[in-house]
Amino acid sequence: MRVLLLGGGGREHALALGLAGDPEVEALIAAPGNPGIAGLAELRQVDAADPAAVTALAVEVAADLVVIGPEAPLVAGVADALRAKGVAVFGPGGEAARLEGSKTFAKDVMAAAGVPTARAYSCTDAESVAAALDEFGAPYVVKNDGLAAGKGVVVTEDRVAALRHAAECGRVVVEEYLAGPEVSLFVVTDGEAAVPLLPAQDFKRVGDGDTGPNTGGMGAYAPLPWAPSGLVDEVMASTVHPTLAEMRRRGTPFAGLLYVGLAITAAGPRVIEFNARFGDPETQVVLALLETPLGGLLHAAATRTLADHPPLRWRDGAAVTVVLAAEGYPGTPRTGDVITGGDRPGIIHAGTRRGPDGELLSAGGRILCGTATGPDLAAARDAAYELVDGVTLAGAHRRGDIATAAVEGRIALPG
Repeated sequence: MRVLLLGGGGREHALALGLAGDPEVEALIAAPGNPGIAGLAELRQVDAADPAAVTALAVEVAADLVVIGPEAPLVAGVADALRAKGVAVFGPGGEAARLEGSKTFAKDVMAAAGVPTARAYSCTDAESVAAALDEFGAPYVVKNDGLAAGKGVVVTEDRVAALRHAAECGRVVVEEYLAGPEVSLFVVTDGEAAVPLLPAQDFKRVGDGDTGPNTGGMGAYAPLPWAPSGLVDEVMASTVHPTLAEMRRRGTPFAGLLYVGLAITAAGPRVIEFNARFGDPETQVVLALLETPLGGLLHAAATRTLADHPPLRWRDGAAVTVVLAAEGYPGTPRTGDVITGGDRPGIIHAGTRRGPDGELLSAGGRILCGTATGPDLAAARDAAYELVDGVTLAGAHRRGDIATAAVEGRIALPG
């Protein structure tokens, strides 16, 4: 099987590792890829959000499967163009990808499907935002309606800050705060059959103790020793299958990766958000534990044969990933600095490039992450920190508490 992988971040490096480890994948092409992916795949340049350009590249390289990593190409309809050419693609079409592309659309689908989620209002002016904030009270939750690279959400006790964020975004969704630990559940689906992966937890805030602004994610771990028994089955029954049925009813079936972001509240699991692709950095830990060949799994979803796929197999133990971010992130990051120690096994590249003499340079906000497995969560955590602390990058920062509360048994379920 020849596979074309779109994207060039940490998620795509993790996907490339999984795909390259599948014996059925005879050739892996990544566009645009990154220096870490370069050791696993042939790199090509393409505008990943240009349906015609991606389709032409897929035909040129004779791809048997295209795996779309980021959300922007999905919302732009790249999967639709590929399917129209008869190319198998893992990722939803543009209309289905609105589950991520528009928070308002996602809330409409959830309401129609009876999915348990927070009460919310879609707002386009200051008056309606103020009224919604007053109704729900603090903590205030204001979400950019459109794509924002994981940084469009503000959760704050400061009403002025909530109003300011809404004004900066334009169209927003204001919703009630959901109290409880958060869980990311990835579900592979062909539009009808659906297979859940291991639940994971990521860390959105930039600072230890969940302080500071939201980021794209500063680390993650799996599995979740504190998760309620039966959590996955409950979410599949209450959320995933009703959502997929509603999308089919609308004539826009969702096939690809449905990311269900959850809060485990006193009333049970509630959906915070949907995404239409693998999450970053949760992908790094979930795929590190997946023993089932990744290419075959994604190809089954792309060809509507997922119901016939064998049950997933998982490695024992745990996985942890710790993100190293550039100075200034999640604001304007400092770039162009030399990185040492970034080419070791277990280091996943997210925002790097090669300099003129082959040196590894910083080229984004989240630069790389150390991803490690171990017999238990504590061992995996120690190994991940050892990896990332072996990297030198001027001004870089990381959180020091990834998976710590879980290791120490300090995550309490409400109620």
